[in-house]
Amino acid sequence: MSSASYLTVKALTKYIKRKFDADPHLREVYVKGELSNVKIHQSGHIYFTLKDDGARIAATMFKTAATKLAFEPKEGMQVFIRGDVNVYEGYGTYQLYVQEMQPDGVGSLFVAFNQLKEQLQKEGLFKTEWKQSIPRFPERIGVLTSTTGAAIRDICTTLKRRYPLAEILIYPTLVQGGQAAPNIVQNIEQANFDASCDVLIVGRGGGSIEDLWAFNEEIVARAIFSSRIPIISAVGHETDTTIADFVADLRAPTPTAAAEIAVPDQQDLFQRVLTQKSQLHQMVRAQLMAERQRLNKLQQSYPLSMPERLYRPFTEKLAQLESDLQKAMQVDLMKKSALLQQLHSAIEQHSPKKALTFYQRELETRIQQLTRASSQFVTKQKHQFEATVRTLEALNPLAILTRGFTVAYKDEQMIKSSAEVKQQDQLTLTFHDGEVIAEVTKILPKNEGE
Repeated sequence: MSSASYLTVKALTKYIKRKFDADPHLREVYVKGELSNVKIHQSGHIYFTLKDDGARIAATMFKTAATKLAFEPKEGMQVFIRGDVNVYEGYGTYQLYVQEMQPDGVGSLFVAFNQLKEQLQKEGLFKTEWKQSIPRFPERIGVLTSTTGAAIRDICTTLKRRYPLAEILIYPTLVQGGQAAPNIVQNIEQANFDASCDVLIVGRGGGSIEDLWAFNEEIVARAIFSSRIPIISAVGHETDTTIADFVADLRAPTPTAAAEIAVPDQQDLFQRVLTQKSQLHQMVRAQLMAERQRLNKLQQSYPLSMPERLYRPFTEKLAQLESDLQKAMQVDLMKKSALLQQLHSAIEQHSPKKALTFYQRELETRIQQLTRASSQFVTKQKHQFEATVRTLEALNPLAILTRGFTVAYKDEQMIKSSAEVKQQDQLTLTFHDGEVIAEVTKILPKNEGE
């Protein structure tokens, strides 16, 4: 055969694909089997293998179909699948393209319910430690339910009958359908934002699991858990259980029961008041009787029958104290009088006038003594000065000038020897009555031996 007779792989694959496309039995097939190698891609597509005891087939569920699933496909799960079989040309393999998937044996909603319940339980949203206590006497009660159902009538009627003091605030809420869950979340958040309610009742009347499904949504469960206002879950009948019941602070079997839990019964309160009033009367009466008996016993006692004997010792002691006080006051008065006399005498003895006279005389005496001492000192100093003057006059070198002597100076220096001058020097000769300027014309040395 020539090479032109050979098909390419791509051509062969396309031919096989056309065969698959043309077969009406492969366009819509219903298959059951076990899930294996389940991979949920971040794009939203689901890839897995569907198998049984005898064979296996690759399968793909694209995002558009996967978003409609009420449960999460997991390894080993038995499922019913509707889809079509075709060839993936890139690998030349055939696979199952899934349009719908249902769990085998149980409904998909039931599987989704158990999966979410397990997840939230692991996260701790059901723990008792997170539950808030319901206020005993709420002033305002918020009701989140449909305004057209029987639940709102049952709740309001029960609240008004049991505890008319409480104000009812209604938040009209969708409780069924695709928009119910977001609307429930919105109203819970709005009630928390308003912060005017003491407790919230969230719920609806009975129905199928599909009807109640909004209360099984994860966003509703997390909104209930995050609420700062305590929430009572009141969904369906007593046998109905939703995720909201597990997360709520308190679960009521019915909407009517939720209203009964939320408020006390005024009849019970009234009866309790009457009972406490009766108990209070009996207690007061018993107390009065006991006090009356105690009073009678005290009145008949010895101290109260003769009260003057009780205070007689105190009266005698008071009289003695008064007498002692008077004596002490007299002694004190005498002491003060004597002290006053002593003080008067001391004042007269130490009178400023007497002291002034004494010091004045003392001053005059001291002045006289100082005057005499000063006069004697001046006389003595005068004599000493005169003697010193006489001594200085005797020792004055100029005094000899009066006896005919002179003193010679050269350049204001006294000449003591003829060797200090030479011819033509100008000399100053000092006499006792003046000075003479002389010029040296001749120097005559003193002869030796003379």
